[in-house]
Amino acid sequence: MKLLAFDTSTDSMSLALSDGQRTWQHTGPGGAQASSTLIPAILELLGQAGLALADLDALVFGRGPGSFTGLRTACSVAQGLALGARLPVLPLDTLMAVAEEARFQHEGAQAAAGLQVTALLDARMDEMYVQRFACDAGRWTSLADCALMRPENLPLDPADSLLAGNVFGVYAARLPVFPDNLPRLTALPTAAAMLRLAPALLAAGQGVPASQALPLYVRDKVALTTEERARVKAGIAAAAGR
Repeated sequence: MKLLAFDTSTDSMSLALSDGQRTWQHTGPGGAQASSTLIPAILELLGQAGLALADLDALVFGRGPGSFTGLRTACSVAQGLALGARLPVLPLDTLMAVAEEARFQHEGAQAAAGLQVTALLDARMDEMYVQRFACDAGRWTSLADCALMRPENLPLDPADSLLAGNVFGVYAARLPVFPDNLPRLTALPTAAAMLRLAPALLAAGQGVPASQALPLYVRDKVALTTEERARVKAGIAAAAGR
């Protein structure tokens, strides 16, 4: 399949384009900065591959959770390009892409059976996005809905094979003590991971019309108030002084 995938849900913008045999990739600043660079980067990749949008089978984008501005950018670009080229879109959960990227780092191209991954993305405002997935021979299943929680409240699951995400440095002092034999991999929702996930999801009928390129928001608030920030700082200081 000829697919274009992009994610702007984190501080890193990730794009990947495949013609079914070769893959072209690009990374750059994500979040709010992607609003001015995403479309030029897409056009650059298409030019490198010698493809037009109309040559593609679908557009794949990270629908969230993640940066509010980044998600709106990804959805609006996916809608506009897909409408113009009359393409279906595949909205893909960013935490599933994190899990797949970690699996690929850990196992390579050959997907093992019985893998369980907890994906963790920094949600800012002193919280993380958390979701568990199981992988069997390359097919992913969500074990629970995405949750928003503070680092110290992360429950450990003895069935986990991997922990993956971008929180291990940010919240190092506040995460629970992990077993020594539980791998922790730094991973982001890369577009390359999305390209690996997309064919099976499209074959399962999860492609949708461009008008349904919508974001997945887990949090309604964009920022803490001054009073809320002060309470968070006081709580962290109290915990550190125990």
